[in-house]
Amino acid sequence: MSDTFTLRGPVKKERPALVTHTVDRKSLAGATLGTVDLEPTFFGVTPNMAVLHQVIKAQLAAKRAGTQSTKTRKEVRGGGKKPFNQKGTGGARQGTIRAPHYPGGGIALGPKPRKYDQKTPKKMIRLALYSALSDRASLSRVAVIDSFDAWTEPKTKDAVTALSALGLEGKILIVLGREDKTAFRSFRNLLNVKTIDAGELNAYDVLDCDWVLLPTPRCPPPRRVTDARRHEHPDSTGRVGEDLRADGRGHLRVRRRPARHKNRRAPRRGAGLQRHRNQRQHPKSQGQEHT
Repeated sequence: MSDTFTLRGPVKKERPALVTHTVDRKSLAGATLGTVDLEPTFFGVTPNMAVLHQVIKAQLAAKRAGTQSTKTRKEVRGGGKKPFNQKGTGGARQGTIRAPHYPGGGIALGPKPRKYDQKTPKKMIRLALYSALSDRASLSRVAVIDSFDAWTEPKTKDAVTALSALGLEGKILIVLGREDKTAFRSFRNLLNVKTIDAGELNAYDVLDCDWVLLPTPRCPPPRRVTDARRHEHPDSTGRVGEDLRADGRGHLRVRRRPARHKNRRAPRRGAGLQRHRNQRQHPKSQGQEHT
């Protein structure tokens, strides 16, 4: 339950409850070491299909190079001379043989280099990532392993053996840290395996793969925030002045709203400038005398 403030007052908005998914934590040999509760804020939200579509579409558009280009009639080489006289030929007048309707002429309204980037709010990008992770968790397509510390040197054979022991098939997304250099070199030669840094995880790569493999150090722990609720501290107007809410990193932040007074009027735009002009026109108001 959340409050949305509109011109008609606060409106109660129902939100689906978060779902907690539990997965087995395994070793590279496939042995079960225990269970892990996935953080419901990341893996237990209801997927927002509209936000997913908009964010992924913007991400794919940003990948475009935008280097396409065509030559107009002034950029095509040649055509500086009038092909024939203006009158006397019986045909239509022409000024150049590089006009768009001539073979070898310029292109009218052709594509030019441009950028396809779209501005996407950070909250939408974060919600799209949470929606993608929650979709894979609901399908039981999230696997958690202990770590890759057992590998001392990069070997593709060890990577294939580990994926076979874990029972992962199809396209696999492996989330690594910057210290997992051995694992990165072991997986990079495999065709259906994509490795990505934990800080670069995005919605498109999650949905593009069938499985998401997370080492325990890269798996976010469940939050233990018990006071992340609204603490009402009525001010002079009876409104709530402070809210305690959990941000994206699990910390509590204080959001303060200024108190609203009924008899307080907003200053008129340009009031300070008009007062300055009046003081210049009437120097007596500043204690000066006319000379």
